[in-house]
Amino acid sequence: MIPANTPVLVTGAAGFIGSFLAARMARMGMRVTACDNFSAYYPLDLKHGRVQALLAPHDLRCEAVELADARQVERLFERVRPAYVVHLAAQAGVRYSIDNPAAYVQSNLVAFANVLEACRQYRPRHLVYASSSSVYGASLTAPFRESDRTDAPVSFYAATKKANEAMAHSYSHLFGLPASGLRFFTVYGPWGRPDMAYFSFAQKMLKGETIPVFAQGELQRDFTYIDDIVEGIVRVLAKPPGGSANAPDNPAAGAAPHMVFNIGNCQPVRVLDFIAALEEAVGIKARIRFLPMQPGDVPMTCADTGKLRDWVGFAPATPLQDGLRRFRAWLVAWMAHGQAG
Repeated sequence: MIPANTPVLVTGAAGFIGSFLAARMARMGMRVTACDNFSAYYPLDLKHGRVQALLAPHDLRCEAVELADARQVERLFERVRPAYVVHLAAQAGVRYSIDNPAAYVQSNLVAFANVLEACRQYRPRHLVYASSSSVYGASLTAPFRESDRTDAPVSFYAATKKANEAMAHSYSHLFGLPASGLRFFTVYGPWGRPDMAYFSFAQKMLKGETIPVFAQGELQRDFTYIDDIVEGIVRVLAKPPGGSANAPDNPAAGAAPHMVFNIGNCQPVRVLDFIAALEEAVGIKARIRFLPMQPGDVPMTCADTGKLRDWVGFAPATPLQDGLRRFRAWLVAWMAHGQAG
């Protein structure tokens, strides 16, 4: 475990995963610095709500920092001198990347390069960064393993996440920076992102609106509850890779202290079955409008979590029905206060 009072930097801390993680680390006694650029990709009241509900009770504030600005990143690291860095800040969303690729270049490539360079200079003990299940592309070979090929992304978002893994590996190889990439699989739960299907579906159902369902509802997703994601991050962060850690997956990787892990529930669910579970949780029958499969979508996601379990002794396992009930309770309260409208 990471000792109490250890300085830890969490980027993207007003985001879904980042806010839960920063709060968890504060409870563990770490000296957390939280930052976010507060982009308006989705309503800012949700980001500010997370900060107030999850961070403020631990006397944490979330600083406004633009990581695509190298000077801001340099000043941040100079002041904090973090022993550990969790880089979750990114421009999310597969479909948005089709029309707005420039946002992904700045937030996912330029910003990450600045963070890597700061890590090279200030030498944290471990950098953990967010990758995505999207790097597996349209693979139908399930479950997805970290050793699978990931060189055929079907969205620009996925391409930037694959690039992040390559960038981090190069810094690990060249400068000995211990780094771990986490491929998240469809994270859901309270305080989630409103552009995610589970959130928008539930919101529309509670309002009596029709929900759009693509590819006849036959797509499959590996839904992973937020608490499981946070537990995985905390455990991985406390165990930096050694010099030959990645060699079993990629012998050509040499001695770079860099690893990549799936964090998923390892139980893909067909979207129509997911809607049925959501109907049970919400208590409302969904009105569905079927639409063709969207550009950038993938037919399925399914995480093999054996590598994660072997490394840290943990893998996500929260049942979908339990997670959806907790999400529904939060969403009803949030909407009752006139939010998420």
